[in-house]
Amino acid sequence: MIKIEIPNPDIVITKKLQLGEKVESVISSVYGFTDYHRIPRDKGGMILFFNKEEDLLFVGKARKLRPRVKKHFEDTVSPMKNNRDEIYKIAVFTVEDPMEREIYETYILNTLQSKYNIDKVFFK
Repeated sequence: MIKIEIPNPDIVITKKLQLGEKVESVISSVYGFTDYHRIPRDKGGMILFFNKEEDLLFVGKARKLRPRVKKHFEDTVSPMKNNRDEIYKIAVFTVEDPMEREIYETYILNTLQSKYNIDKVFFK
């Protein structure tokens, strides 16, 4: 039997509200995420989107993490396009091997029962 454990995220960013005076830099009023720079640009891995209740909304994998996370907020074909405002937390962990990313994606979305993934779902 193969034992798979979901790794702890390397980086977790959460939505922020604009607080304080106008001296602070303006936070995007649309999505509220400002810590994209903490996500590695040239590393591959897994992206997990959660809502405020810690329910998993979407699991994704990417060869380059930061551009892929940003693309989910800009792209018109992203599965999250109609639910972007529901995202409260983004968890990222690096996995360089493409086969391992594939295995983790399938395992995570079926174990945590991702809400918006439509492929690789066995729990329905």
